[in-house]
Amino acid sequence: MNKLRVYIAAMFVLTMAGCSLNNVKKEDSLKKIFDFHQVDGCFALFDNGRGQFTLYNLKRDTTRYLPASTFKIVNSLIAIETGRVRDDSTVIPWDGVVRDYADWNQNLSLARAFKYSSVPHFQQIARWIGKDTMKHWLDTLAYGNMKMGSRIDSFWLDNSLKISSDEQLGLVKKLFFHQLPFQKRTQDIVKSMMLQEANTQYQISYKTGWGHTEDGHSLGWVVGWIEENNHPYFFVLNLESPDPKADIPSIRKDILEKALRQLGFFEGKM
Repeated sequence: MNKLRVYIAAMFVLTMAGCSLNNVKKEDSLKKIFDFHQVDGCFALFDNGRGQFTLYNLKRDTTRYLPASTFKIVNSLIAIETGRVRDDSTVIPWDGVVRDYADWNQNLSLARAFKYSSVPHFQQIARWIGKDTMKHWLDTLAYGNMKMGSRIDSFWLDNSLKISSDEQLGLVKKLFFHQLPFQKRTQDIVKSMMLQEANTQYQISYKTGWGHTEDGHSLGWVVGWIEENNHPYFFVLNLESPDPKADIPSIRKDILEKALRQLGFFEGKM
């Protein structure tokens, strides 16, 4: 109960006003989905209309980890807001280094770099932004621990910068409602890049991330929202595996789909 109260206090800080102990439902039944893939993890869902949280693994949900490529959300917001890139069609040049991911080995627009989650292209964007401007925005957003370390182009990958799942959820909720300290145009461009699927039953938008913890474990993220009947639900998935061969992209996709489906999504009935 004490941990639950601490969590609710944290959510108030993230402007999740209206929460109370009655607004949080622990969903331990989701554990079997993580156990199937032999990973540790947590999942949180916020029903904006009802002010209701659904949570699995509270302790992990409030622990900070490197954001990996989920930081591309903020990296893009800052780049657009400061004019380092004009919009999602701005081309970021390839540095000529051939990497294992073929999609990265070319000039990419911001939208395509976001879609392919290209690390080198967003490293270039971070260098364009510069350390002082980047730090200003990390502090303004109160993004996680707000630490950058010594390198402008890798601090979100090397465990300098860390953020918790509940903080991630608060960020995407603010983005959805244009409550971040950026122009509406800036937020709309990033929101459009996050859209993954849209049909007559639902729309789902998110950004994934994949990195390594300080002890070498693989870490996976999915942060975003799903809309059914014009009603938004915000979610965050975090998972970790000690297995160096774990297929994190496939695992996080399967866990997200199964967790949302178990909670009643993808049928247009929510």
